[in-house]
Amino acid sequence: MSLQTLTWIVLLAVTIFWAVGAYNRLVRLKNVIANAFGQIDVQLKRRYDLIPNLVEAAKKYLQHERDTLEAVMTARNQARAASDAVRSRPANAQAVTTLAAAEQELDGSLGRLFAVAEAYPELKADQTIRELSEELTSTENKVTFARQAYNDAVLDYNNAQGQFPALLLARLFGFAPSAMLRSTESAVERQAVRIQL
Repeated sequence: MSLQTLTWIVLLAVTIFWAVGAYNRLVRLKNVIANAFGQIDVQLKRRYDLIPNLVEAAKKYLQHERDTLEAVMTARNQARAASDAVRSRPANAQAVTTLAAAEQELDGSLGRLFAVAEAYPELKADQTIRELSEELTSTENKVTFARQAYNDAVLDYNNAQGQFPALLLARLFGFAPSAMLRSTESAVERQAVRIQL
């Protein structure tokens, strides 16, 4: 066997080992994204389960605010559907973007509910409302931390699939960039929602 043939065999073996390693790394990072979204999903489910209880408890005080209550439930249902879509495809950029938009709508409708609730002292004094509000606040904090972990995983994945020469392998096997979860898009949305019941 000639030196040139041996050199080509070694180069081919190194290329194959590199390709297998790069492919496996991309798969692992994609699975890390799925796991990170699973952590978000647990908290979102808890949040989605709390909201109907909060709305139901507020109904007796907010009889004439039916539109506000219905808007909260509609936004909650849309966010839950978007979350279900991401659960099946956690690295899909379009599904993540849709979820982010649905979550923003839900945050806005909850903000309007809490703003309306400010005008009702008896509502603020209700023990059930206070407890649900505290649980919702706690859940919101957990969602924030889970989003941060998800975005970190997406950053690692996007960096790995976007760097040369792994970029060539990523394109060949369809590893597309993933979208980060953004909780805010504008300065108004960046203002904290005040929950005071």
